[in-house]
Amino acid sequence: MAEKSSDSKNQSKKKTGKKKSEFLLYKGRPLVRCGNELYYGNMHEKYVVMLQILTTKQFKNMTIADKVQVQLMSTDPDLRMKDRISKKSEKRGLYNAMDIGSIWLERALEES
Repeated sequence: MAEKSSDSKNQSKKKTGKKKSEFLLYKGRPLVRCGNELYYGNMHEKYVVMLQILTTKQFKNMTIADKVQVQLMSTDPDLRMKDRISKKSEKRGLYNAMDIGSIWLERALEES
């Protein structure tokens, strides 16, 4: 029975012609979380954005990001980590951090 369900999944992929993405996408770019760090952008492009959650706060029964550090970084492996950072800022809330990060990334990739 398990074979039939996996076959039907493969057939549905063939019918749509779309490959399932491995990452969550935000504005068409990958968004990957590892602990309190989020990486936004494609590592094969010249720049990515790193978001680091510095502090959190309680809202009702959830823990949400409070202070978030945003860094526009080069993906050039030949540069030292300190030299990779092009822009840096600290924002209140994840939405504000993602907003400025996506703007920086778009502009940096258009210029390169």
